[in-house]
Amino acid sequence: MEKLKLQIYSIQTLCLHKKIYKFSLLIFLCSIIFFSKTSCSTLSFNFYGLSCPSAELMVKNTVRSASSMDPTIPGKLLRLLFHDCFVEGCDASILLEGNGTERSDPANKSLGGFSVIENAKRVLEIFCPFTVSCADIVALAARDAVEFAGGPNVQIPTGRRDGRISLITNVRPNIVDTSFTMDQMINIFTIKGLSLDDLVILSGAHTIGSAHCNAFSDRFRVDTNGNFTLIDPSLDKAYAIELTKQCPAGAATSTITVKNDPQTPQLFDNQYFKDLIQHKGLFQSDSVLFNDVRTKERVVEFANDQDGFFTSWSQSFVRLSVLGVKSGEDGEVRTSCSVIN
Repeated sequence: MEKLKLQIYSIQTLCLHKKIYKFSLLIFLCSIIFFSKTSCSTLSFNFYGLSCPSAELMVKNTVRSASSMDPTIPGKLLRLLFHDCFVEGCDASILLEGNGTERSDPANKSLGGFSVIENAKRVLEIFCPFTVSCADIVALAARDAVEFAGGPNVQIPTGRRDGRISLITNVRPNIVDTSFTMDQMINIFTIKGLSLDDLVILSGAHTIGSAHCNAFSDRFRVDTNGNFTLIDPSLDKAYAIELTKQCPAGAATSTITVKNDPQTPQLFDNQYFKDLIQHKGLFQSDSVLFNDVRTKERVVEFANDQDGFFTSWSQSFVRLSVLGVKSGEDGEVRTSCSVIN
């Protein structure tokens, strides 16, 4: 086992040397963002370099294995990070089970990817017991999920601690609903210390993943005679009609899912922004990004420049991943991600 650990460490060290040029830029980002919202100074790159040098590689291998077997995993892991960080900060509070926890809120019932996090945690507890937090695993897994799906590799700082509080009452005031207006989304992002630009960029996460029919079914209507009515004129009519076929009237719209991006649903690319220009944003909260003069220009820019989107994504993702992180006595390192120690 010691030989295996040394081999893993050697591989990771080589990878780190190849990517070292990226670190200075992201350290600079970390030093200038959200001093009032995060504890960036408690985090560092290669935080587990001595205590668990193969930690990030173990998480990546777990994500790669799960995603290879189930192509829906990357989208689920990315969404899991959003729902964790926007409520109580990036502290793995979304993973805690029990009555009255964040996870029990109806808005979080459709979340997935929990087993991937638990599997990674089990491996880490074997090689590095009581060392790697569930909060870091969630952030790393989302980062690795994007890369697996074809997106950019992003170096993020680690050292997050796991929170001990998870309340259902904290969910709704802190998450973005798919029916939100631009002003409502801006308000939530501003509270979190994120910018209007971050809102556009991070919405690009919808280039992968899927959604339940009841998240967008109020944008059109089909009566009992099969007559179609487009309720939201910002949605392309032909696309809306196609959605009605995937979400037939009378079906259990809370169980049927539709791909967020109808063109390249499993590829993390800039197709999402191209879809918005074609009025094929699945959610109302997607469509407003192209319809609002405050964000339209950025949507067009990213639709025409995938490299530019990837560069911007890398920066905004770091900002997302350090929201409200816990440190010291404010958190712990759980031995099981679903319960506090």
